[in-house]
Amino acid sequence: MSVDHYENFPVASWLLPARLREPVRAIYNFARSADDIADEGTLSDAERLGGLDRYRTELDAIEAGRPPLDPVFRRLQPVIAEHQLPFPLFRDLLDAFSQDVVKKRYADFSELMDYCHRSADPVGRLLLHLYRAETVQNLAWSDAICSSLQLINHWQDVAVDWQKGRIYLPQDEMARFGIAESQIAEGHWNAAWAAMMDFQIDRARNLMASGSSLVHALPGRIGFELRLIVASGFRMLDKLQRVRGDVFRRRPVIAMRDWPAILTHAVLG
Repeated sequence: MSVDHYENFPVASWLLPARLREPVRAIYNFARSADDIADEGTLSDAERLGGLDRYRTELDAIEAGRPPLDPVFRRLQPVIAEHQLPFPLFRDLLDAFSQDVVKKRYADFSELMDYCHRSADPVGRLLLHLYRAETVQNLAWSDAICSSLQLINHWQDVAVDWQKGRIYLPQDEMARFGIAESQIAEGHWNAAWAAMMDFQIDRARNLMASGSSLVHALPGRIGFELRLIVASGFRMLDKLQRVRGDVFRRRPVIAMRDWPAILTHAVLG
C-alpha cells in the first residue's frame, strides 16, 4: 500500500466498493498534497510551515461551515460532511507533517511512536469511519497496523531520509547497538547494524501481527483489501530481514514478482 510520495496509504482500488472510492481518493489527495508541502521541492522551512498552516485554515473553514478556497478542500468537504469524519484526525496528520519540517531526531521509541500515532494512525481511523466500523477494538488493531507500516517505511528509507537530514531510528537504541550517525552517512553496513535492524524489523513485525485480526473483522472486499495491505507489510519485512537491513546498497521494494506470495498470504491468512 505504497505510493510515490505518501507511502503506506491505500489508494482506492477496484477492490473497494464504488461508493467509497471517491472518499478515499479525496482523503489521499489531502494527505499526499500536505506531505508534498512538508517534504518535496526547494521550499524553506518557513514556507513549508506556512503552507501547512494554510491547510489548517481551510479545515477550520469547513468545520465552521464556510466554503473552502483550495480545490483539495472543496473535494474533501462533502466527504467530511457525508461521513462525519473527525476533524482532529486531519489535524493530527498536519501536525505530523509539520513535525517532519522541524524535528529531525527521535530520542527513544516512545517519541517515535508518538509521531506514528499522528503520521499514520489517523489514516486507518479515517478509513474505519468511512467503513462505519470504528469500534474501540477495530481502532486499536488499525493503529497497530498503521504504525507498523510507518515503521517499515522508515526502515526501508533510512538512507533516503538521511539525505533529508532525518533519522527516525531511536537515538538511545542506536547508542545501545553502537551505531553512530556517521555510519548512516557513509552507508556502512556491518554486524552491529544488522543486529540493530533485526531488532527494529522484529518489533515492527510483532506490532503488525498484533493488529492483523482486523482483516477478519472487516467484511468482503474491504477486508480483502486490508489483507493485501497487511500481506504487503509482512512481505516488506521479509525482504528487509533477508538483506539484514542493508538498505544502503539495495533498498527493498515490492515488485511484480512479490505479488503471488502476497496474494497467497492474503487468501490463506
